[in-house]
Amino acid sequence: MSGSPRFGALDRFRPLAALLVVALHTYPLADVSPDAEFLLTRVLARLAVPFFLMATGQFALLPLLQPGGACRLPRFLRKTGLLYGACILLYLPLGIYGGQYAGLTPLSAVRLLLFDGTYYHLWYFPAALLGVCLVLLLRRALGCAGALTAAALLYAAGLFGDSYYGLAARLPALQAGYAALFSLSSYTRNGVFFAPLFLLLGAALGGGALAVPRRAAGACLALSLLLFAGEALALRALAWPRHDSMAVFLVPAALFLYRLLLTCPCAERPALRTLSGLVYVLHPLCIVGVRGAAKVLRATDLLVENNLAHFLAVAALSFALSGALTLLLLRLRAHKKRPDPRRARAWVEVDGAALRENARALQSLLPPGCALLPALKADAYGHGAAFAVRALRRAGVQDFCVATPQEGAALRRAGARGEILVLGAVPEALLPLARRWRLSLAAADLEHARRLSAWGRPLRVHVAVDTGMHRLGAPAGDAGALAEIFRLPNLRIRGVFTHLCAADGASARDRAYTQAQLRAFQGALEALAARGIALPKRHALASAGVLAQPECAGDWARVGLALYGVPPAFARAAGAGLRPVLSLKARVALVRTLRAGECAGYGLAFSAARESRLAVLSIGYADGLPRALSCGAGCALVRGRRAPIAGRICMDQTLLDVTDIPGVAPGDEVVLLGEQAGARLSAWDVAGAAGTIPNEILSRLGPRLPRIPV
Repeated sequence: MSGSPRFGALDRFRPLAALLVVALHTYPLADVSPDAEFLLTRVLARLAVPFFLMATGQFALLPLLQPGGACRLPRFLRKTGLLYGACILLYLPLGIYGGQYAGLTPLSAVRLLLFDGTYYHLWYFPAALLGVCLVLLLRRALGCAGALTAAALLYAAGLFGDSYYGLAARLPALQAGYAALFSLSSYTRNGVFFAPLFLLLGAALGGGALAVPRRAAGACLALSLLLFAGEALALRALAWPRHDSMAVFLVPAALFLYRLLLTCPCAERPALRTLSGLVYVLHPLCIVGVRGAAKVLRATDLLVENNLAHFLAVAALSFALSGALTLLLLRLRAHKKRPDPRRARAWVEVDGAALRENARALQSLLPPGCALLPALKADAYGHGAAFAVRALRRAGVQDFCVATPQEGAALRRAGARGEILVLGAVPEALLPLARRWRLSLAAADLEHARRLSAWGRPLRVHVAVDTGMHRLGAPAGDAGALAEIFRLPNLRIRGVFTHLCAADGASARDRAYTQAQLRAFQGALEALAARGIALPKRHALASAGVLAQPECAGDWARVGLALYGVPPAFARAAGAGLRPVLSLKARVALVRTLRAGECAGYGLAFSAARESRLAVLSIGYADGLPRALSCGAGCALVRGRRAPIAGRICMDQTLLDVTDIPGVAPGDEVVLLGEQAGARLSAWDVAGAAGTIPNEILSRLGPRLPRIPV
């Protein structure tokens, strides 16, 4: 569940919820306006804890409710219990100093541990623990609907011990019952009355319940907040609340807030989960720290008595301390989880610095005003799309193009914020995905553009112009068809483009055809302008075109293979300062010795003409190593020397003849694509040996090869 891109907005709201909790305990607007303070801390801030409980319901409770999920309960209890225990120890000195544990009895100790929390904000942890267990019992006894009904009834009972206590106090029997209850728990805001309902609602929404559109969720949230504010103001006027954590309209307000966040897909930010959790836990320490610093600095009037300044100081310290701890934890986790090439069977290394340098080198060739629109299709030509997005954004590149909406969505999840163009013809079934992730689509021809328009919702579009490749695009000579595409409703035209099919050729015929395509494209643009159509950004050149005639680039250049340090054949000598980004490596698993005349591999394709030594690599054609490299057609680098591939490449293993390379042993690093000790196997070398092109070699490297940034 937690891996779904639908939940990125939840991550982004978590720090705001944590900030609202800080406000709840520092009263930032008390000096400005009592009414504004009330609406901030007694209405808006009351949404924070239900939000956190609903997130716990979605990501912790929902898996437990699935068939066979009960086996995960001990892990949840252990993990949350250990965190609660750590927080108890953290705040134990403050509790002792404040006299909180003076006169502690067994009953009051149970109350602190199970209901109130050992410090005022730590009640959340026992509430989550107790609430999850209670919900599981209710679900087993009453089923889904029954458990939700029971949780709602418990919440209603809790209301009369909280915001509606003034009404309950009028009835002696109810007052006596709540008095007995308050001997066990200071508030009904606990894991029996408060937590179960929000835990169940979070699980339900996380499971797909209440599938209302974003606008409807937003409208319902606004209405619920107005009703909640009116309810809170009325209760204050009646002086009914014993406490004000629970209210009738808090439930729909929290419900529609959570649902609204689920309708806002964006990239997940796991670091924000850790940050917000730390802010929640640490902010009372920061309150004490700010007060102590204010005394030392003789700034109590500013940092303590001024509520707004006090809030800002506490919030700044809380987020600074939590941010530093989050970075430390992330580094520790990354170090723990980082794949170790020395232990991998085979892997791909990708050089982010080389990718950024290549981007800058290609950008330097382009005329002013022309930006890169890198092709990150096929998982960035096998390099890893997420890696490429992060590296290129550091080089100032914002816009990208891909082959499918799924690839575009993956770029958004990886953090891409600019234009993402899907170059292929997208079917109607994938239009919701494209719209959700703000992707631009190629209008492949007039009929395709009509289908996009008929879908009935606004779509971002680049108009494809066929100038002679005859693959996609409206014919360059059909100005009427092109003009009609521009005038179709629902299409937001952001670009117009063509593709040059012979730009990487060096023959006179190739050059002439490329020039004819460019003239046809320019003619189509002029014909559109003559019809009064405002032209959007244009792009015609891919890698070969940029290296051959960058002055024709237009507003974007769709660089692909050259970006990854593999220039087209005609530019290999010059290279434009491009460095290969990717290396393919493996390790020797075994070394076998064959007597003269013995055979090895499928079909006995290798026969030892002499006593031979074969190194076994755990990599094969299922990893993308072309089978055409079998039987000596291809080779690898071992100890800086070329070793021919022996026999047929298998699905998962490959043999190398290392007879002439002394000392080869299990564990030795082998380079199948890249450089070792001054020797090099380029993508062109491997592609030539396999009878194909570098694009295919790179893009077919399999997903079970980990991509390791270097």
